[in-house]
Amino acid sequence: MKLHEHQAKELLARRGVPVPKGGVASTPEEAGRVAGEVGGSVVVKAQVHAGGRGKAGGIRLASSPAEAQEAAASMIGTRLVTHQTGPEGVPVRSVLVEEAVDGAMELYLGVVTDGAAGGVVVIASQAGGVDIEEVAASTPERILRVEIDPTVGLRDYQGRKAAYALGLDARLVRTVAGLIGGLYETFVELDCSLVEINPLVVTRDDRALAVDAKINLDDDALFRHRGLAELRDEAQEDPKEVEAGNAGVSYVKLDGSVGCIVNGAGLAMATMDVVGGAGARPANFLDVGGGADEAQVAKALSIILSDDGVEKVLVNIFGGILRCDVAARGLIMASEAMPRAARPMVVRMLGTNAEEGRRLLAESGLDIRLVHDLNEAAEAIAG
Repeated sequence: MKLHEHQAKELLARRGVPVPKGGVASTPEEAGRVAGEVGGSVVVKAQVHAGGRGKAGGIRLASSPAEAQEAAASMIGTRLVTHQTGPEGVPVRSVLVEEAVDGAMELYLGVVTDGAAGGVVVIASQAGGVDIEEVAASTPERILRVEIDPTVGLRDYQGRKAAYALGLDARLVRTVAGLIGGLYETFVELDCSLVEINPLVVTRDDRALAVDAKINLDDDALFRHRGLAELRDEAQEDPKEVEAGNAGVSYVKLDGSVGCIVNGAGLAMATMDVVGGAGARPANFLDVGGGADEAQVAKALSIILSDDGVEKVLVNIFGGILRCDVAARGLIMASEAMPRAARPMVVRMLGTNAEEGRRLLAESGLDIRLVHDLNEAAEAIAG
């Protein structure tokens, strides 16, 4: 689950990470009031779950409360389109109004789960203010990675190592090392998948401030953080993904033409590879889960059929707790409820009650091609 910038900064500030003075506003009048309280020049930033706000007009400087109010009025109630949102953009419902910071250095700090390292990694770079992916691709030598032993956590010397690597004045090393500790503490205590400051600005008066911040929470751990779950902003998410999540189905929309329905995340990834190997592209990742019922399977297919970009549907079910006959009834239920949206389906079923499931689909009268293995499935998709 993604958080807005102002939410991330509030959580970091509680753990000793310094952030600029400011506040969030949901109306232009509130933005003007916050700017007056901050004093001097301010930055008005659209609160959306997407990067690239500055280039898209979602970040504006204001030298007075009146200008801040005007900037907020131009953003609130609109949809911001960036390189990360797609052409439809995302709604702007609030803005963050903060003091304008005169920076001497812009740095990057992040804490992330790294599968290759098998644990948590602190990432630091002098190349702050740009996408860290660009830095990693073009100048990887500018990135420092510090792997953390989960049994002992972040050690003081590791924080100092990262701070020194950023080329800081010796007077700021202890401050930034402590700031890194605050990031790691936030990451662990809140069950995050990412905590990022980009940029961390070192001001001309030797302050270190988190000018921008991002926190992503592990959805599977939200049951331990009831208050954090309430910070979710569904308006920033794809409506189909929200609908699927509410039904207990894992769904991520992609840009291909083959809709995929699978039970099991690993099998779903393999199925997407099959689609790619057939010369097509998957329209989604979708895992109905091992214990789905007919209604969940029907909901999964209805979500896929509501995507105008889907031309075919590939169903790959390995029956276990989710029996194949249950999956078949769910597919038939959704197809009969949305006859005008029906698409050709390629269905592979193995496992518990596979023959019964195949029989139900064969007798349904739907446009379904039943296959026995993934090679047949690939041929059907390619055809």
